[in-house]
Amino acid sequence: MSELPRYEYVKLADAIAADIAVGKLPQGAALPGERAMTDLYRVSIGTVRRAIVELRKRGLVATLPAKGTYVIGTPSDDAPEEGQATEPDA
Repeated sequence: MSELPRYEYVKLADAIAADIAVGKLPQGAALPGERAMTDLYRVSIGTVRRAIVELRKRGLVATLPAKGTYVIGTPSDDAPEEGQATEPDA
């Protein structure tokens, strides 16, 4: 059986979660702005926004309006497996 394709936003969320897990983005650190992330990861702004939503669902980041998105947690054993969105796409 072949592996299911992974959505770009899940790949991006996994990459950011990995940076959080290894301490590259420690608790309290600000994520780059959305536009900076589009350049850094070479993805669309929609992909960045969906990845941030995914990270919020995983409990890894919080977004403060007009302030930015900050790391608030680290990946845990009860978090969804890497590459698995927390909710199916509609």
